[in-house]
Amino acid sequence: MSVSETEQLSLDDLSFNEQGLIPCIVQDNETGEVLMMAWMNRESVQRTLEERTTWFWSRSRNKFWHKGEESGNTQKLVELRYDCDADCLLAKVMPAGPACHTGNQSCFYRAF
Repeated sequence: MSVSETEQLSLDDLSFNEQGLIPCIVQDNETGEVLMMAWMNRESVQRTLEERTTWFWSRSRNKFWHKGEESGNTQKLVELRYDCDADCLLAKVMPAGPACHTGNQSCFYRAF
């Protein structure tokens, strides 16, 4: 591995958009299935890293939400990765139930 491949970023190095948000893809750590995409802001990234469970920013409700706070379908964080541009996150998780509010395992259950 090169130095750049093992380099660690701080929250200050992440590239948030104009609204202070960064997209986060959530993936089942065991199966590799993509479960969902949600937005994070600086504080939700920090909470996710500290508490080892996923926290997001709800644009529609304009507030933080802890995945599973109502449904019980929490996501235990295994690893939080960032892409080469530091403008997108990948949360590898151990889900406790379906990720989608519809009851489907993944939010990506429909195809064209």
